[in-house]
Amino acid sequence: MKLKQNYLLALLSAFIMWLAWPPHNWLAPLLFVGLVPLLIALKQITNTSDKKTGKKVFLTAGLTFLIWNTASIYWVFNSINAVNTGFVGTIVSLLVSLIPYGLGALLMTFAFWMYYRLSTYTNKKWIGYSSLIAFYISMEYLHQTWDLAFPWMTLGNGFAGMHQVVQWYEFTGVYGGSLWILLSNILAFEAYQQIKSQKQYKLAGIWALLLLLPIGYSIYRYKNYEEKSVPVNVVTVQPNIDPYEKYGTTSSTEQLSILTKLSDSIAQTNTEYFIWPETAIPNYADEERIRSNPEYLQAQQFLSKYKNGTLITGIESVRFYHDKRTISAKENPNGGFYDHFNAAIQIENSASVAFYHKSKLVPGVEKMPFPKAFSFLAPVFSKLGGSVSSWGWQEEPGVFYAYSGIGVAPVICYESIWGHWVAGSVKQGAQFIAVITNDGWWGNTSGKDQHLLYAKLRSIETRRYVVRSANTGISGFINQRGDVVQQSKWWTRTALKADINLNDEITFYVNYGDLIAKLCIGFAAIAALFILVKKWILK
Repeated sequence: MKLKQNYLLALLSAFIMWLAWPPHNWLAPLLFVGLVPLLIALKQITNTSDKKTGKKVFLTAGLTFLIWNTASIYWVFNSINAVNTGFVGTIVSLLVSLIPYGLGALLMTFAFWMYYRLSTYTNKKWIGYSSLIAFYISMEYLHQTWDLAFPWMTLGNGFAGMHQVVQWYEFTGVYGGSLWILLSNILAFEAYQQIKSQKQYKLAGIWALLLLLPIGYSIYRYKNYEEKSVPVNVVTVQPNIDPYEKYGTTSSTEQLSILTKLSDSIAQTNTEYFIWPETAIPNYADEERIRSNPEYLQAQQFLSKYKNGTLITGIESVRFYHDKRTISAKENPNGGFYDHFNAAIQIENSASVAFYHKSKLVPGVEKMPFPKAFSFLAPVFSKLGGSVSSWGWQEEPGVFYAYSGIGVAPVICYESIWGHWVAGSVKQGAQFIAVITNDGWWGNTSGKDQHLLYAKLRSIETRRYVVRSANTGISGFINQRGDVVQQSKWWTRTALKADINLNDEITFYVNYGDLIAKLCIGFAAIAALFILVKKWILK
């Protein structure tokens, strides 16, 4: 009976966390108590003398995180249809698409299981709870940094729809939010235990202060933040070209005609930037010969009407080599090797051209995880229609500098989830952020809404305007406080314009990055070593 009760508590936690998750914006405060039912269930399990306690802890926590993850990002399965990499590539993509659900949930579960293991070796609650926070945030950071990365469900992302209460992300990044949520749930659980057994409310008061002080500071910061007045007129375009027809019935020339007409329809003589979406030029342009590419010439002809105009657009590009100089390079049937990129290109009213190659690639869909380890499979994959290397990438964030001296952070689709990556571009001199994405693969699901909302956190972390161009929506402008000041509707062909403010000041987060996560990794390593030593001694 108690086992069923514990599973019901686990399901309750999953339900509350799902309710609190974007785009359920005004339910975000539920994150402060969403894990309390799970903690109650784990307490009941560990209070028994059952030999299978560890297994029950793992299964109970696993149920919460698997249901929560799956319910929040169910739309990931839609992207499988976008894959066209042969039989093996499709199978691999199908398997790796389970990463957001299974692997993400597994890492979260493992953090709670490690917390349970440590708690069996110490009676000091603060050590146990500190380890829980350290293990959990360390797992989040791992899921941001390794080749199976999918940091979509990082706890701190949960406040993307209520950005007014996390203005302090300019100091901590999203891991500050993860720490806040975990601390809140632990204190709420302990307050519940204290009220239940002792009829005392001291911990409840501390818990209230933990919530109110950061919120109070954040709202004060939000209301008093002032942007620098260095306006630049920017046009962002949403061509609304069906991604499943993008490579078939509609030619590259036709797609560019749509983009240029939309741009011209609202542009001003003083417009300085035009932002077009991911893969807006879908013809595998040779980067070395780009100045003779028909689509490039068509884009530059459009730009000639705007004296100070600069175009940033998505493009699929190719580089050819005499030798295999990158791990992602594939053998060219005509001799030599080549890389193909999901890229961004900056075009001006001059011969100056700059490329940026998408670097945070979707595991399995755009990049085979751990390509060095699996490089020996390349011949097999090649024969069966797939590739072990997939798209090429670059190792560091980039910045596009216009002739005017303005620096822009080019961010392609999935990359906008990485706070430290975007911060890297800002640290190099980016004065605003251009997010170019497709978002059409997911359909009219919450995926597109979450993707837009997460960009608000990048604006707060860096105090930079975000200009978003999405093929099918949602496109728009986000100011330095995280407010969406203008946005398009989903599946609508349109263009938007705004005067955005540039900023060249560097926030604490941009300077120092994910300090909280790195401190947690250090504590988690010590805790894990302690568990191993204790286990060895007890043997």
